[in-house]
Amino acid sequence: MTFLKSRRFFLQRISSVGLFLGSGSVFFLSCDSKPAQTAQTGEPKKPVTNPCEDYSEVSEGDLKKRKELGYVTKSPIPEKTCNSCNLWLPPAPAKECGGCMLFKGPVYANAHCTYWAPQVKS
Repeated sequence: MTFLKSRRFFLQRISSVGLFLGSGSVFFLSCDSKPAQTAQTGEPKKPVTNPCEDYSEVSEGDLKKRKELGYVTKSPIPEKTCNSCNLWLPPAPAKECGGCMLFKGPVYANAHCTYWAPQVKS
């Protein structure tokens, strides 16, 4: 009888240790040392310190559209900035960057593109 008890005890302990080691290896395998990747390109994300330059949620097509529209982060014409454009979308509360009706993604207030249109005051 003690032989069966010790055998049963031994098998229970072995299965417990196996489950413990198996779950531990799954945990450590999920801790990937690779940097996070963007959804669109699969390339590693670069840490962004300025939210106005965070294009991680912007598709390649939208980035191309920004470039085609001549978007630059600092306006070469001081009186023609994005925040004085009719297409400007002001920043949401607690956000630093605005947006544009022509393309997606963050936009600097002092930026400029070739489609700048003056704001109409009523």
